[in-house]
Amino acid sequence: MSDAPPPHPATALDDVVHQRVRLGILTVLSEIPECRFATLRDELGLTDGNLNRHLRILEDAGLLQVTKGYEGRRPCTWLKLTRQGRAALRAEVAALEQLVSRIRAATTPDPAS
Repeated sequence: MSDAPPPHPATALDDVVHQRVRLGILTVLSEIPECRFATLRDELGLTDGNLNRHLRILEDAGLLQVTKGYEGRRPCTWLKLTRQGRAALRAEVAALEQLVSRIRAATTPDPAS
């Protein structure tokens, strides 16, 4: 039996998920079954290149699925969160909630107030 304290919640943050844009991508995709590339780009205010870079990282990690096809004659890319992506987002949110809980518990009233 170990008397070591549990690890700090910050150690549970995932570097792939925690990055601001990637966290935004996963959050948007968690709200809907599937999303068009252009819709996600506009929702997050990103350039095509910036969004592509982050999508590749998330896809390589197995967190989202990218499907390319056509809408009529126009090429279109659809994005969908994988089961692993949903689990990673839930774990990230849980770690963030633990951090917030610790901050609230440690916050002492400002002596000046």
